[in-house]
Amino acid sequence: MPDRSHRSAQPRPGPRRHLRSLFVSDLHLGARGSKAGAFLKFLQGVEAETIFLVGDILDIWHCGKVHWSETHDAILQELRDRQAAGTRVVYLPGNHDVALKAQYGSDFDGFELCESLTHEAADGTRYLVLHGDQCDARIFRWHLMTRIGSRVDGWLRALDAWLRRQLNSTAERGVIELALSGVNSLMLAGNRFEERLADMARAGGHDGVICGHFHKAALHLRDGITYANCGDWIDSLTALAETADGALQLMQWDGLAYAAAQDAAQAIGVSS
Repeated sequence: MPDRSHRSAQPRPGPRRHLRSLFVSDLHLGARGSKAGAFLKFLQGVEAETIFLVGDILDIWHCGKVHWSETHDAILQELRDRQAAGTRVVYLPGNHDVALKAQYGSDFDGFELCESLTHEAADGTRYLVLHGDQCDARIFRWHLMTRIGSRVDGWLRALDAWLRRQLNSTAERGVIELALSGVNSLMLAGNRFEERLADMARAGGHDGVICGHFHKAALHLRDGITYANCGDWIDSLTALAETADGALQLMQWDGLAYAAAQDAAQAIGVSS
């Protein structure tokens, strides 16, 4: 099923919201479920001094069909244009774009490539930034289960799209997509990833950790360490923003605009 979302991917009118830093993860460009059109419109409504691509931006780890469109090209071009105009763009590959890890120390389209880094916010808070697959539970660490799940996810989303076409449904998400979101949350139950990431941040002398990978947007304190997860652009449609004073906010795209941290917290069940 071709992605036709580029038809409505026009710049959002009005001034862009200025941020000190923008953190996004799990776009999964090339995967069937990627909401590329929504992300492009979101990106066109903000500007940042630094953009952190916190892994799984591309979905290039399998030999299956890649679902690519003009929208996907437009996202990469928008990021290249930002970089050329002076924005620092840092790419921290994850497990779905693992091939880029072989290029550490060089660049990708002018973007800095690294596995992890320390980001110091405007207020002096130090964050460990990484994708997060480094702290998977042992059963997921080899990524076999994740690979199988990724294929099944793609097939089920294809079935969901077919059913909606048969029913002439105009709903943004079908029953199967909603069920997939619930199953993904259940799979995280018992996985102590937050604890492991907080321990890693603490061991490195950081005040917090910013990650992706788990597709569950979050912004809260855990044992004295700030845990911030960007969410994803398949289900949650969220990103993390650092404001000029160094504060972190969750932003959620609602199809027309974005909600600030407190609104996003109410919508997706996290605390800010």
